Amino acid sequence: MEVQWFGVELPRLGPPHTAVGLIFSMLLGVWSVQALEMSVGKIPFLQAVNGSTVMLPCTYASCIGIQDLYFNWQFNDNGTMQKVCDSVIVSEGVEPNVAIYRERVEFVGKNHNNNISILLWNITFEDGGQYTCFGRNPKEKGRNHSAIFNLIVVDELRVVDNTLTIIIASAVGGTIAALMAFMLLKNFTIFVLSKMEEKNKECLVTSSGIDNTENGLSGSKADSKPTPKKK
Repeated sequence: MEVQWFGVELPRLGPPHTAVGLIFSMLLGVWSVQALEMSVGKIPFLQAVNGSTVMLPCTYASCIGIQDLYFNWQFNDNGTMQKVCDSVIVSEGVEPNVAIYRERVEFVGKNHNNNISILLWNITFEDGGQYTCFGRNPKEKGRNHSAIFNLIVVDELRVVDNTLTIIIASAVGGTIAALMAFMLLKNFTIFVLSKMEEKNKECLVTSSGIDNTENGLSGSKADSKPTPKKK
């Protein structure tokens, strides 16, 4: 007895590499959303006077949270990366025990609000350069993240020359003032002319009435003399 098999053919999803590429893109999108982010602020540089004390800011953020987050600060010394400090944050809100490897450095982040900033005391010209805030979250399978901050050490802060700005502002202000004065003078002139025109009209009407009276025209108040009788 011959047995026949009847089956339903499944729809094809295309070449295998297409499906794999689609899955990889989806995973990459989810991964990027969950990734750790290191930030040194909107302005990644600072100009400070020699001998002053400055703070190098850095914060981290992660959508999936952290566990045993490793972080460090590094200084780029003519191409050689020197470790400034490092530590491990066990979990959110736990203050890390930070190891310091450079003089005049203090960790001030305390992990409050994901803050891992450091303080440099009595900076010198040798302290100027590029600093890197580095982080690695084990939840991301060892993926590395970093942000760069530049410190510029100078003898004294330059005074910004605002002469050109003042000249431009004065010119613009003078133009606006002149325009306003012109508009006021124009309106005053129009007002005076209108008043003079009204006065002239009144004078013309009065003068016309006087002329009619003197000439004995109809409607005047001149005395009419009787016609002399013939003898």
